[in-house]
Amino acid sequence: MSVAASKVVTLEQLRVAISAPDSLRRETLRRFVVEGGHIVVSDRDFADVILSDGDPPSSEVRPTVALGGTDHESFGLLPRDANARQIDAALRAVAVGLIVRPSDATDIGFGSMPEGDIDALLTPRELEVLSAIADGDTNKTIARRLNISLHTVKFHVESVFRKLGARTRTEAVTKASERRRKNTITL
Repeated sequence: MSVAASKVVTLEQLRVAISAPDSLRRETLRRFVVEGGHIVVSDRDFADVILSDGDPPSSEVRPTVALGGTDHESFGLLPRDANARQIDAALRAVAVGLIVRPSDATDIGFGSMPEGDIDALLTPRELEVLSAIADGDTNKTIARRLNISLHTVKFHVESVFRKLGARTRTEAVTKASERRRKNTITL
Protein backbone atom coordinates (compact mmCIF):
# COMPACT_ATOMS: atom_id res chain seq x y z
CA MET A 1 0.00 0.00 0.00
CA SER A 2 1.39 3.40 -0.93
CA VAL A 3 1.82 6.26 1.54
CA ALA A 4 -0.96 8.22 -0.17
CA ALA A 5 -3.35 5.28 0.10
CA SER A 6 -2.58 4.82 3.80
CA LYS A 7 -3.28 8.51 4.46
CA VAL A 8 -6.68 8.22 2.82
CA VAL A 9 -7.56 5.30 5.09
CA THR A 10 -6.33 7.24 8.13
CA LEU A 11 -8.43 10.30 7.26
CA GLU A 12 -11.57 8.25 6.68
CA GLN A 13 -11.15 5.94 9.66
CA LEU A 14 -10.18 7.64 12.89
CA ARG A 15 -8.90 6.09 16.09
CA VAL A 16 -11.19 7.43 18.81
CA ALA A 17 -10.74 7.17 22.59
CA ILE A 18 -13.95 7.55 24.59
CA SER A 19 -14.16 9.21 28.00
CA ALA A 20 -17.48 8.73 29.80
CA PRO A 21 -18.33 8.33 33.49
CA ASP A 22 -20.49 5.23 33.22
CA SER A 23 -20.35 2.02 31.20
CA LEU A 24 -23.80 2.42 29.59
CA ARG A 25 -22.88 5.85 28.21
CA ARG A 26 -19.47 4.56 27.04
CA GLU A 27 -21.19 1.70 25.20
CA THR A 28 -23.67 4.07 23.51
CA LEU A 29 -20.83 6.35 22.39
CA ARG A 30 -18.76 3.34 21.27
CA ARG A 31 -21.68 2.22 19.08
CA PHE A 32 -21.93 5.72 17.53
CA VAL A 33 -18.20 5.76 16.81
CA VAL A 34 -18.23 2.29 15.22
CA GLU A 35 -21.32 3.17 13.14
CA GLY A 36 -19.31 6.10 11.79
CA GLY A 37 -16.67 3.66 10.54
CA HIS A 38 -14.06 4.49 13.16
CA ILE A 39 -11.99 2.39 15.53
CA VAL A 40 -12.39 2.70 19.30
CA VAL A 41 -9.06 2.58 21.14
CA SER A 42 -8.67 2.25 24.88
CA ASP A 43 -5.32 4.04 25.10
CA ARG A 44 -5.51 7.82 24.54
CA ASP A 45 -1.90 7.78 23.34
CA PHE A 46 -3.03 5.95 20.20
CA ALA A 47 -6.13 8.09 19.56
CA ASP A 48 -6.52 10.61 16.75
CA VAL A 49 -9.50 12.19 18.52
CA ILE A 50 -11.04 12.03 21.99
CA LEU A 51 -14.83 11.79 22.41
CA SER A 52 -15.67 13.03 25.90
CA ASP A 53 -18.98 12.94 27.73
CA GLY A 54 -18.66 16.35 29.37
CA ASP A 55 -15.52 18.46 29.55
CA PRO A 56 -12.23 16.68 28.85
CA PRO A 57 -9.34 16.95 31.31
CA SER A 58 -7.64 20.34 31.01
CA SER A 59 -4.37 18.55 30.27
CA GLU A 60 -5.77 16.92 27.09
CA VAL A 61 -3.90 18.14 24.00
CA ARG A 62 -5.51 15.94 21.36
CA PRO A 63 -8.49 17.18 19.36
CA THR A 64 -11.55 16.54 21.50
CA VAL A 65 -15.29 16.54 20.94
CA ALA A 66 -17.03 17.27 24.25
CA LEU A 67 -20.69 16.27 24.52
CA GLY A 68 -22.50 18.65 26.84
CA GLY A 69 -19.22 20.32 27.70
CA THR A 70 -18.78 23.91 28.78
CA ASP A 71 -15.05 24.35 28.15
CA HIS A 72 -14.98 26.70 25.17
CA GLU A 73 -11.29 25.86 24.65
CA SER A 74 -12.27 22.39 23.39
CA PHE A 75 -11.94 21.81 19.65
CA GLY A 76 -15.48 20.47 19.49
CA LEU A 77 -18.56 21.15 21.57
CA LEU A 78 -21.87 19.41 20.93
CA PRO A 79 -25.03 19.08 23.00
CA ARG A 80 -25.07 15.98 25.19
CA ASP A 81 -27.95 14.55 23.13
CA ALA A 82 -26.11 14.83 19.77
CA ASN A 83 -26.92 11.98 17.41
CA ALA A 84 -24.49 9.56 15.75
CA ARG A 85 -24.35 11.59 12.50
CA GLN A 86 -23.50 14.81 14.35
CA ILE A 87 -20.85 13.08 16.44
CA ASP A 88 -19.27 11.51 13.34
CA ALA A 89 -19.18 14.88 11.55
CA ALA A 90 -17.64 16.57 14.60
CA LEU A 91 -14.99 13.85 15.01
CA ARG A 92 -13.97 14.17 11.35
CA ALA A 93 -13.92 17.98 11.55
CA VAL A 94 -11.77 18.29 14.66
CA ALA A 95 -9.41 15.62 13.34
CA VAL A 96 -8.49 17.97 10.47
CA GLY A 97 -8.17 21.03 12.71
CA LEU A 98 -11.61 22.61 12.49
CA ILE A 99 -13.53 23.97 15.46
CA VAL A 100 -17.05 22.61 15.98
CA ARG A 101 -19.86 24.37 17.83
CA PRO A 102 -23.62 23.75 17.90
CA SER A 103 -25.59 25.84 15.41
CA ASP A 104 -27.51 27.57 18.22
CA ALA A 105 -24.37 28.58 20.13
CA THR A 106 -25.03 32.26 20.61
CA ASP A 107 -22.92 32.68 23.73
CA ILE A 108 -19.79 31.16 22.24
CA GLY A 109 -17.25 33.43 20.67
CA PHE A 110 -15.14 36.40 21.54
CA GLY A 111 -16.41 39.59 23.09
CA SER A 112 -15.28 42.86 21.56
CA MET A 113 -12.92 45.26 23.26
CA PRO A 114 -14.24 48.56 24.61
CA GLU A 115 -14.58 51.27 21.97
CA GLY A 116 -11.89 53.42 23.63
CA ASP A 117 -9.25 50.82 22.74
CA ILE A 118 -9.77 51.05 18.97
CA ASP A 119 -6.64 53.11 18.28
CA ALA A 120 -4.36 50.41 19.67
CA LEU A 121 -6.65 47.58 18.63
CA LEU A 122 -4.65 45.43 16.22
CA THR A 123 -0.92 44.76 16.15
CA PRO A 124 0.94 45.13 12.84
CA ARG A 125 1.05 41.32 12.46
CA GLU A 126 -2.67 41.04 13.18
CA LEU A 127 -3.28 43.65 10.49
CA GLU A 128 -1.25 41.55 8.03
CA VAL A 129 -3.29 38.47 8.96
CA LEU A 130 -6.55 40.44 8.63
CA SER A 131 -5.43 41.69 5.21
CA ALA A 132 -4.72 38.12 4.12
CA ILE A 133 -8.14 37.03 5.42
CA ALA A 134 -9.69 39.85 3.38
CA ASP A 135 -7.86 38.47 0.33
CA GLY A 136 -9.57 35.13 0.96
CA ASP A 137 -6.42 33.28 2.03
CA THR A 138 -6.66 30.09 4.07
CA ASN A 139 -4.66 29.71 7.29
CA LYS A 140 -2.09 27.59 5.43
CA THR A 141 -1.71 30.22 2.72
CA ILE A 142 -1.36 32.95 5.34
CA ALA A 143 1.35 30.95 7.11
CA ARG A 144 3.30 30.58 3.87
CA ARG A 145 2.72 34.21 2.86
CA LEU A 146 3.92 35.61 6.21
CA ASN A 147 6.52 32.90 6.83
CA ILE A 148 5.03 31.92 10.19
CA SER A 149 3.69 28.64 11.59
CA LEU A 150 0.10 27.52 11.14
CA HIS A 151 -0.28 27.60 14.94
CA THR A 152 0.81 31.26 14.99
CA VAL A 153 -1.69 32.09 12.25
CA LYS A 154 -4.50 30.48 14.27
CA PHE A 155 -3.39 32.46 17.32
CA HIS A 156 -3.52 35.74 15.37
CA VAL A 157 -6.87 34.90 13.75
CA GLU A 158 -8.40 34.20 17.17
CA SER A 159 -6.91 37.42 18.53
CA VAL A 160 -8.37 39.43 15.63
CA PHE A 161 -11.79 37.79 16.18
CA ARG A 162 -11.66 38.57 19.91
CA LYS A 163 -10.57 42.17 19.43
CA LEU A 164 -13.20 42.86 16.77
CA GLY A 165 -15.95 40.85 18.45
CA ALA A 166 -16.29 38.70 15.32
CA ARG A 167 -17.28 35.06 14.97
CA THR A 168 -16.39 34.53 11.30
CA ARG A 169 -13.71 35.66 8.89
CA THR A 170 -16.23 37.67 6.87
CA GLU A 171 -17.54 39.38 9.99
CA ALA A 172 -13.99 40.30 11.05
CA VAL A 173 -13.26 41.93 7.68
CA THR A 174 -16.61 43.74 7.71
CA LYS A 175 -16.17 45.06 11.25
CA ALA A 176 -12.62 46.20 10.52
CA SER A 177 -13.84 48.05 7.41
CA GLU A 178 -16.64 49.71 9.37
CA ARG A 179 -14.25 50.84 12.09
CA ARG A 180 -11.79 52.13 9.50
CA ARG A 181 -14.55 54.23 7.92
CA LYS A 182 -15.61 55.61 11.33
CA ASN A 183 -12.05 56.59 12.17
CA THR A 184 -11.25 58.17 8.81
CA ILE A 185 -11.05 61.95 8.89
CA THR A 186 -12.18 63.74 5.77
CA LEU A 187 -10.63 67.12 5.01
